[in-house]
Amino acid sequence: MAENAIDAGKKKNQKTAEDFTYIGMVLHRLTRHKLAMAGAFMLIAIFLFVFVGPLIWRIDPNLQIESLEGLLNPASAAHPLGTDDYGRDVLARMFFGGRISLFIGFVSAITAALVGTLVGLVAGYYGGWADNILMRFTDAMLSIPTFPLLIALASILGKGIWQLIMVIVVFGWMVDARLVRGMVLSLKEQEYVEAARAIGASANRIMWKHLFPNTLAVLIVSTTIGIGGSIIYEASISFLGFGVQAPFASWGNMLQNAQQYIWTAPSLIIYPGLAIFMTVLGFNFFGDGLRDAIDPKLKL
Repeated sequence: MAENAIDAGKKKNQKTAEDFTYIGMVLHRLTRHKLAMAGAFMLIAIFLFVFVGPLIWRIDPNLQIESLEGLLNPASAAHPLGTDDYGRDVLARMFFGGRISLFIGFVSAITAALVGTLVGLVAGYYGGWADNILMRFTDAMLSIPTFPLLIALASILGKGIWQLIMVIVVFGWMVDARLVRGMVLSLKEQEYVEAARAIGASANRIMWKHLFPNTLAVLIVSTTIGIGGSIIYEASISFLGFGVQAPFASWGNMLQNAQQYIWTAPSLIIYPGLAIFMTVLGFNFFGDGLRDAIDPKLKL
């Protein structure tokens, strides 16, 4: 009886291991990836800074000090990162500016991934004229010099958070579309797709229930890296004055407001610049590590 109990326990454990083999393998490989772990720690630190910091440091980021003595002050006990040219607390603005920058990065990257997925699924599954039209349009978008048109489109749509997200999405979906299309071209010839067609499954069901889940791993990696790129776009457009507008803070428009004080108060440039650098580097490190962890052909 003891042997039967041991065998039953082994079978139960074996079944559990089989259920989580792929996820466990990815997590194991990810934790062994030094750059991915460095990126993860950087991102955890950024998120704690942005979302936990305001719970501790309860100062209005838009509160201005009326007296001239309160402008461009260096770091002190009352203002750990000093004050800006309007007498506002830089630390408080770093907290709330980080929230806006991360919000724009996440929403624009995820939306761009969804648009690219839709285009890639339709092009890859239907092929023919649909594939030719969608992919030639994608190639045309890829050939356009992105940044000048980002500025032009931002000036046309207006200034604001949602307008900025729309601008980034318009020029951010093409890589995901090509990735998904390439995967769908190979996946749609698999036996399970043929079986779904044979039992009368609709094209929409096949694309979203059978093909789309098998592209998620690549999309997650692409979106993770894309968040960093979206934050760079936000910072660049806001720096030029076409993004997030005052009194709201983002790391990008904090750089824009501080450029005239680069010699007299360089800390106003250093703090948001360092935050952008650490965030983008963290997402890139983690995204590269996640890509390596998902690919079983690579040895870590």
